[in-house]
Amino acid sequence: MRTTKDRIRHAISFEIIGLILITPLGSWAFGLPVHDIGVVAIVGATVATAWNYVYNLLFDHALVRIAGDVRKTPTHRVVHAVLFETGLLVALIPFIAAYLGVSLVQAFMMDIAFTGFYLVYTFVFNWAYDLIFPVPAPQG
Repeated sequence: MRTTKDRIRHAISFEIIGLILITPLGSWAFGLPVHDIGVVAIVGATVATAWNYVYNLLFDHALVRIAGDVRKTPTHRVVHAVLFETGLLVALIPFIAAYLGVSLVQAFMMDIAFTGFYLVYTFVFNWAYDLIFPVPAPQG
Protein backbone atom coordinates (compact mmCIF):
# COMPACT_ATOMS: atom_id res chain seq x y z
CA MET A 1 0.00 0.00 0.00
CA ARG A 2 1.27 3.49 -0.78
CA THR A 3 2.15 5.91 2.01
CA THR A 4 0.39 9.23 2.61
CA LYS A 5 3.53 11.08 1.48
CA ASP A 6 3.59 9.07 -1.76
CA ARG A 7 -0.13 9.69 -2.38
CA ILE A 8 0.37 13.44 -1.89
CA ARG A 9 3.37 13.47 -4.28
CA HIS A 10 1.27 11.53 -6.81
CA ALA A 11 -1.72 13.88 -6.60
CA ILE A 12 0.27 17.12 -6.76
CA SER A 13 2.54 16.03 -9.61
CA PHE A 14 -0.45 14.72 -11.57
CA GLU A 15 -2.28 18.05 -11.31
CA ILE A 16 0.70 20.32 -12.02
CA ILE A 17 1.67 18.44 -15.17
CA GLY A 18 -2.00 18.27 -16.23
CA LEU A 19 -2.45 22.06 -15.81
CA ILE A 20 0.67 22.79 -17.84
CA LEU A 21 -0.75 20.69 -20.69
CA ILE A 22 -4.50 21.42 -20.59
CA THR A 23 -4.61 25.21 -20.19
CA PRO A 24 -3.12 26.19 -23.56
CA LEU A 25 -4.75 23.20 -25.29
CA GLY A 26 -8.19 24.09 -23.89
CA SER A 27 -7.82 27.75 -24.81
CA TRP A 28 -6.95 26.78 -28.37
CA ALA A 29 -9.64 24.07 -28.70
CA PHE A 30 -12.53 26.17 -27.34
CA GLY A 31 -11.42 29.57 -28.63
CA LEU A 32 -11.59 31.01 -25.13
CA PRO A 33 -9.09 33.23 -23.34
CA VAL A 34 -6.32 31.39 -21.53
CA HIS A 35 -7.49 33.11 -18.33
CA ASP A 36 -10.98 31.57 -18.52
CA ILE A 37 -9.66 28.11 -19.27
CA GLY A 38 -7.02 28.64 -16.60
CA VAL A 39 -9.67 29.34 -13.94
CA VAL A 40 -11.69 26.31 -15.02
CA ALA A 41 -8.51 24.22 -15.04
CA ILE A 42 -7.38 25.42 -11.59
CA VAL A 43 -10.80 24.83 -10.01
CA GLY A 44 -10.97 21.48 -11.78
CA ALA A 45 -7.47 20.61 -10.58
CA THR A 46 -8.33 21.55 -7.01
CA VAL A 47 -11.44 19.38 -7.03
CA ALA A 48 -9.53 16.64 -8.86
CA THR A 49 -6.67 16.71 -6.35
CA ALA A 50 -9.00 16.07 -3.44
CA TRP A 51 -10.91 13.45 -5.46
CA ASN A 52 -7.62 11.88 -6.60
CA TYR A 53 -6.44 11.28 -3.04
CA VAL A 54 -9.76 9.89 -1.80
CA TYR A 55 -10.48 7.88 -4.95
CA ASN A 56 -7.04 6.24 -5.12
CA LEU A 57 -7.22 5.30 -1.45
CA LEU A 58 -10.68 3.75 -1.92
CA PHE A 59 -9.66 2.05 -5.18
CA ASP A 60 -6.56 0.52 -3.59
CA HIS A 61 -8.54 -0.78 -0.62
CA ALA A 62 -11.10 -2.30 -3.00
CA LEU A 63 -8.33 -3.82 -5.11
CA VAL A 64 -6.74 -5.42 -2.04
CA ARG A 65 -10.12 -6.94 -1.12
CA ILE A 66 -10.80 -8.17 -4.65
CA ALA A 67 -7.33 -9.10 -5.92
CA GLY A 68 -5.25 -9.28 -2.73
CA ASP A 69 -2.72 -6.70 -3.99
CA VAL A 70 -2.61 -3.06 -5.13
CA ARG A 71 -0.45 -3.71 -8.20
CA LYS A 72 -2.60 -2.93 -11.23
CA THR A 73 -2.98 -4.91 -14.42
CA PRO A 74 -3.74 -3.04 -17.66
CA THR A 75 -7.44 -3.87 -17.13
CA HIS A 76 -7.32 -2.45 -13.61
CA ARG A 77 -5.73 0.71 -15.02
CA VAL A 78 -8.50 1.17 -17.59
CA VAL A 79 -11.24 0.68 -14.97
CA HIS A 80 -9.36 2.98 -12.59
CA ALA A 81 -9.09 5.79 -15.16
CA VAL A 82 -12.68 5.53 -16.43
CA LEU A 83 -14.24 5.53 -12.95
CA PHE A 84 -12.05 8.40 -11.76
CA GLU A 85 -12.90 10.60 -14.74
CA THR A 86 -16.63 9.77 -14.58
CA GLY A 87 -16.81 10.97 -10.97
CA LEU A 88 -14.93 14.14 -11.81
CA LEU A 89 -17.13 14.82 -14.85
CA VAL A 90 -20.29 14.75 -12.72
CA ALA A 91 -18.73 17.07 -10.13
CA LEU A 92 -17.46 19.72 -12.56
CA ILE A 93 -20.29 20.24 -15.09
CA PRO A 94 -22.28 22.70 -12.93
CA PHE A 95 -19.19 24.82 -12.22
CA ILE A 96 -18.15 24.99 -15.89
CA ALA A 97 -21.67 26.01 -16.94
CA ALA A 98 -21.92 28.72 -14.28
CA TYR A 99 -18.42 30.16 -14.68
CA LEU A 100 -18.35 30.25 -18.49
CA GLY A 101 -22.03 31.19 -18.82
CA VAL A 102 -22.84 28.22 -21.02
CA SER A 103 -25.65 25.68 -20.91
CA LEU A 104 -25.30 22.42 -19.03
CA VAL A 105 -25.19 20.65 -22.40
CA GLN A 106 -22.35 22.89 -23.60
CA ALA A 107 -20.56 22.41 -20.28
CA PHE A 108 -21.04 18.67 -20.64
CA MET A 109 -19.51 18.71 -24.13
CA MET A 110 -16.56 20.81 -22.93
CA ASP A 111 -16.08 18.54 -19.94
CA ILE A 112 -16.22 15.48 -22.21
CA ALA A 113 -13.35 17.00 -24.20
CA PHE A 114 -11.38 17.64 -20.98
CA THR A 115 -12.25 14.13 -19.83
CA GLY A 116 -11.02 12.62 -23.09
CA PHE A 117 -7.69 14.33 -22.60
CA TYR A 118 -7.48 13.38 -18.93
CA LEU A 119 -8.58 9.81 -19.54
CA VAL A 120 -5.52 9.19 -21.68
CA TYR A 121 -3.33 11.36 -19.45
CA THR A 122 -4.48 9.51 -16.30
CA PHE A 123 -3.66 6.13 -17.79
CA VAL A 124 -0.21 7.22 -19.02
CA PHE A 125 0.67 9.21 -15.89
CA ASN A 126 -0.28 6.43 -13.47
CA TRP A 127 1.57 3.80 -15.45
CA ALA A 128 4.68 5.99 -15.58
CA TYR A 129 4.33 6.86 -11.88
CA ASP A 130 4.20 3.18 -10.95
CA LEU A 131 7.33 2.53 -13.02
CA ILE A 132 9.20 5.44 -11.42
CA PHE A 133 7.84 4.85 -7.89
CA PRO A 134 6.96 1.11 -7.69
CA VAL A 135 4.40 -0.14 -5.20
CA PRO A 136 6.16 -1.91 -2.33
CA ALA A 137 5.68 -5.70 -2.25
CA PRO A 138 3.02 -6.87 0.22
CA GLN A 139 4.40 -7.72 3.64
CA GLY A 140 3.35 -10.80 5.45
